[in-house]
Amino acid sequence: MSATPTAFDADRPTPDGPAVDARGPLAWLYRRDLADYPPTGRRMAYLAIVVITTVVLYYMLYIQYAVATSIITHFDMTYRYFVWVSVIGNAIGAFASLVAGLADRWGRANLVVYGLLIAALLVFFGLPNAANKTTYLVLFALVSFIEGIVLVATPALIRDFSPQLGRATAMGYWTMGPVIGSLVVTTVTSNTLDSATWQDELRYSAIAGFVVFVVAIFALRELSPALRDQIMVSLRDRALVEARAKGLDTEAVRRGEWRQMMRLDVLGSAFAIAVFLLLYYAAVGNFVVYFATTFGYSEQRTNALANWYWGANAIALVLVGLLSDRLKVRKPFMIVGAVGSVVVTAVFATRATHLTTDYYTFAWLFVGIGVFSGIAYAPWMASFTETVEKHNPAATAAGLAVWGWTVRIVVAVSAAFIPVLVTSVTPLVEHGAEVKAASVQAAPALAIVNAHPQLFAELNKYTPTTVPPALGARAVKEVGAENLGVVQKAAPQLKLLQEYGPEVQKASKDGPGEWRNWWWICVGGQVLFLPFVFVMAGRWSPKKAREDAEAHQLAVDRELAALAAAEK
Repeated sequence: MSATPTAFDADRPTPDGPAVDARGPLAWLYRRDLADYPPTGRRMAYLAIVVITTVVLYYMLYIQYAVATSIITHFDMTYRYFVWVSVIGNAIGAFASLVAGLADRWGRANLVVYGLLIAALLVFFGLPNAANKTTYLVLFALVSFIEGIVLVATPALIRDFSPQLGRATAMGYWTMGPVIGSLVVTTVTSNTLDSATWQDELRYSAIAGFVVFVVAIFALRELSPALRDQIMVSLRDRALVEARAKGLDTEAVRRGEWRQMMRLDVLGSAFAIAVFLLLYYAAVGNFVVYFATTFGYSEQRTNALANWYWGANAIALVLVGLLSDRLKVRKPFMIVGAVGSVVVTAVFATRATHLTTDYYTFAWLFVGIGVFSGIAYAPWMASFTETVEKHNPAATAAGLAVWGWTVRIVVAVSAAFIPVLVTSVTPLVEHGAEVKAASVQAAPALAIVNAHPQLFAELNKYTPTTVPPALGARAVKEVGAENLGVVQKAAPQLKLLQEYGPEVQKASKDGPGEWRNWWWICVGGQVLFLPFVFVMAGRWSPKKAREDAEAHQLAVDRELAALAAAEK
């Protein structure tokens, strides 16, 4: 390294005397590079901060879906408009993921730290105080832009701080970010919605964001480019990685990084996991609407039901990550997880048209889906980063940007497509609740009208002030003045039922079948995932994988011995 102090030499001894701080008193706000690979305790602390940051960010992003019906009502949105809020947000998030790949040289940790702050400010001050639905859409798009950047930066940091032989465990913890974020959303809302508004729920999530930001700005660090642009198979590689870093030309190793990612094992695998997660996207964005319109569940009850999914998924992610690292293989877990998820999701799809299916049947199905998808996903994340490293370890951010872009585009397309396939959801969301309320309020009047259909068909041709005297006298004689008063008092409800009742009734009948079709599409996405497992990096056999690890360690020992001899 140069004898001239650099950003990486801050607080380190110089040949002429004590430590030099070449960065300035405020440099800690943006200079976060580590010149040496951190010991285990500090490394685990950095990993924990990244995971907690991810949890909070997704808490802030997903909270709107947990209170979807309240937001729709507050802003007088159509359901289609609310869907487009999500579609536009995910599309912007997709391109933000590419920005994160390009902007990686600004510092992965900086993208995470300051992205979290901006998101918290938007969710605390912006969204709850939005003047109208257009302002809400714009602000949510900004939150989604931040999420798209952090979606790439956080797994990149996880990869940097986790050697390959511990990668599945680390990625399992990282994947808990969106999952635990979802679990926090449903846990908080299921316990507070009876006494809180949707604005309160958004602010609760933002407060969590501010707290984690304070921790991250002081404590989060990242590896210097020379360290992270190498492959580390195990922690025993540390000395060799640090030795190589002294002479590594980081600009040279990054050349062509985007072109190197345009390969089947990267692009195909990114698309495969995106469609595998179609049911997950629906769980986040549509379960509240689905269970409200099909089974009559409240937001609170649906969020409590979703807890079974998120809880089971979180546990599976960590346990399977540990087991995958212990056996040193990824692909068998991906296959088992995908096949199991296909089977359980298919059973769930068959129950979509059975309105007698009870709460705990759904709960146990969600446990099964959560477990099997966790079995597939943690090893997949590890294998994907290892597949990217196989082409160029310095292209990690670019590879993850391709993945993030693909995932967000698939989410946007699926969100836009649901109202097209599930046409019943729009009338049920927009008018289902008021039609149901009107039916209860107007029940006595409906009984009177239905008992005299011909008479009221004639009366409906006139306004109350233009009814012919003879027809009015006949109505009083046949129905009675008191009953006529009941019908007249319920006129607004009867008009609403006449206008929207048939549409809502038809939607209620068609809805379960239409949703079932979407659940079968989710099954198809999981099936499509399977063949792409075969193109990814990694062994099928634990024995072969163990032999590879042993051979790698021998090669590392030889290179270290050669470096030591050269220094002598």
